[in-house]
Amino acid sequence: MTIKELTFGELAALMKQSAGVTGDPARLEQAPDTPFASLGVDSLGLLGIVGELENRYAVSLPTDAERCKTPAEFIGVVNDALKTGV
Repeated sequence: MTIKELTFGELAALMKQSAGVTGDPARLEQAPDTPFASLGVDSLGLLGIVGELENRYAVSLPTDAERCKTPAEFIGVVNDALKTGV
């Protein structure tokens, strides 16, 4: 299974699955620069999301992905990696 682009909806689902944090996809999309810390996602939670994406889609994400501070930054890094295959 391949994905072309990570969406806020998919990120919200991953936040719930991998970090145990319920996030409203519409809220994420409306305020994409809200810090993950404010949403309840800590560094371990973000690492879990990165690991799930890597396992699910057999891609290696750059180390920058697990250091992202906001959903907008994370989606940008992930989608750039998916487009370039890095």
